[in-house]
Amino acid sequence: MTRRFKVGDHVRWNSEAGRVSGTIIAVHTRDFDYKGHTHRASEADPQYEIKSDKTDHVAAHKGSALHHA
Repeated sequence: MTRRFKVGDHVRWNSEAGRVSGTIIAVHTRDFDYKGHTHRASEADPQYEIKSDKTDHVAAHKGSALHHA
């Protein structure tokens, strides 16, 4: 089962630069365009937009890549 998160949850994930943490700012349950790419999302497998704590960078990830911080 895919992990479920909600807006405001503090999460962490691994990136090329190492472990990153941030706050979920949006939950997508339908396909959406992000930074020029279509990201696949559904009710059963949503994607999350997360704002990094350190850099204010916004990233999009599936729940399987995230962990509660």
